[in-house]
Amino acid sequence: MTESEYLQRSEQLLRAVEQAIDAADAGVDFVRSGGVLTLELENDTKIVVSTQMPARQIWVAARSGGFHFAFDGQRWHDTRDGAELFAALSKLLSSQGGRPMVLRGI
Repeated sequence: MTESEYLQRSEQLLRAVEQAIDAADAGVDFVRSGGVLTLELENDTKIVVSTQMPARQIWVAARSGGFHFAFDGQRWHDTRDGAELFAALSKLLSSQGGRPMVLRGI
């Protein structure tokens, strides 16, 4: 993937996460600064979704660990277990936030 393709896809993904958080209406706030999207949960914990240009990946940092996602031509998948990014975020938000949450992605 070229640099411009990555920038376009990663921007599209961050916007989609913001929209999914809004649509879920689950008490999660978010703050965006460039390529870093910080999800702020009701229990005062955070999950950070960030772009990683050199690796052409999206990284997610949560209380349970760090996760790297690569684009396969269709979706962003975890480089270790293959989990799709929105499914992984749903699981992380549910676990860390203490209540079920499902994000619908692109």
